[in-house]
Amino acid sequence: MSRIEEALKKAASQRKRPIEKSLDLREKQKKALQTRPKSVKERISSLLDVVPLKIDNLMLATAREEKTIVVEEFNKLRSTVIALTKGKKFLNTLMVTSTVSEEGKSMTALNLAISLAKEQDHTVLLVDTDLRRPSIHKYLDINPEVGLVHCLRDDVPIEKALIKTGVGKLVVLPAGEALKDPLDMLSSIRMKDIVSELKERYPERYVIFDTPPAQLFADAGVLAAFLDATLFVVREGKANKEDVVKTLEEFKGHNLLGVVYNDARIFLKNSSYYYYD
Repeated sequence: MSRIEEALKKAASQRKRPIEKSLDLREKQKKALQTRPKSVKERISSLLDVVPLKIDNLMLATAREEKTIVVEEFNKLRSTVIALTKGKKFLNTLMVTSTVSEEGKSMTALNLAISLAKEQDHTVLLVDTDLRRPSIHKYLDINPEVGLVHCLRDDVPIEKALIKTGVGKLVVLPAGEALKDPLDMLSSIRMKDIVSELKERYPERYVIFDTPPAQLFADAGVLAAFLDATLFVVREGKANKEDVVKTLEEFKGHNLLGVVYNDARIFLKNSSYYYYD
């Protein structure tokens, strides 16, 4: 090869390198955009950009647009929860439980979650940890293929089990299936890791856990040790006073935020009816 040919080949090679570097840079920038964490605005936008679930259950008052007395009561509860959990440290993992069954804890957890999800500043994740009698999916009329049980038992990634509801900024992690004795699963290191992941992934998000009744099963007490705070539901005329007091005493060491007195009959002035909360 002549010197002239060598010089021409070298010049062509030098012209090609900047193009290759430019293409490499573009590829790196593209990958960086794909892998970078989404901003709060982008996350909220993705939650709202879904077809809302059609919720027909009349007990889920906060899912509808009517401004009823029940909705206002849950909005007051929302404001109270925000006031009690916001501070130097955001207490964003909250457990909802009760003394015995049929006190309305799941409906309270759902209505509170929806009310919070409609509030401007927060996204909300509702986790069904009542693995003995899961009900969140029934109230929302959904049939999930996977849920928390599969994340715990089969190492299914959490993202595969999350369901965007389109109701405000509410996401649900269903139970997946019912278990006879989930205590070992709920007290496992895997469960603790999942709670930590849900708590820390999005710092502005509330994570609400619906649990089994605290007097009947140890599940709620085990979960309380992993979470920031506890909200207790008491239904008028359901659990006796002694059992309620005893159960509340057990949760004082788990940052008990307060008690939601459910199904209370309150006479409203200038009205001809009683209001059932």
